[in-house]
Amino acid sequence: MAGRADVNRRRIMDIALVELLRDADASMDQIARAAGVVRRTVYGHFPSREALMSALVDDAASAVEVAQAEALRDVADPAEALALSMLAAWEIADGYRLLISMAQRSVTVEGIHRRLEPVRRECAAMLQRGLDEGRFVSPLPAIALAYVREQVLFGLMQAVNDGVLAPADAGRSAAVTALTAAGVPAVEAEELVAGLTAAA
Repeated sequence: MAGRADVNRRRIMDIALVELLRDADASMDQIARAAGVVRRTVYGHFPSREALMSALVDDAASAVEVAQAEALRDVADPAEALALSMLAAWEIADGYRLLISMAQRSVTVEGIHRRLEPVRRECAAMLQRGLDEGRFVSPLPAIALAYVREQVLFGLMQAVNDGVLAPADAGRSAAVTALTAAGVPAVEAEELVAGLTAAA
């Protein structure tokens, strides 16, 4: 029975994401209809629209964590690791960027940042390795650079939402920006990211 409840919850979340990206003001009733369940079923899993939004943000944060861990596996060069982590994070972020923009109205920004803490810690460790090896050069400590990286993602998500940056360019731009913020020369950063995206 618990298995079926989990399947229902997952289906509601998947449908809710689609509906909310289609219509930011989609009601719980609309989401229930789209999911093919009664409203009571949706409220049984999510007592409010805010709870549903919070669960979707949790889902996005978990997906970013998994994508980053996969991107960093067996990568020796810290600059390559940083670029790959940004490209992987953007693939997830791009699918959720409108949701994150909406969530900032119901889920506090502090709450979003708290959910990203595991991602930030892993990124800080990678950045520290790059600083220790001289691959990165920055007056900022690694943890502060990890915050900068995070804000680059949020900033570019908003830039795409506002129509000032093409979605197709954003992942590459995020990776290059993170590298240059860590002290990698711009030309080298561009070449590294171009090579990684061409190989993908």
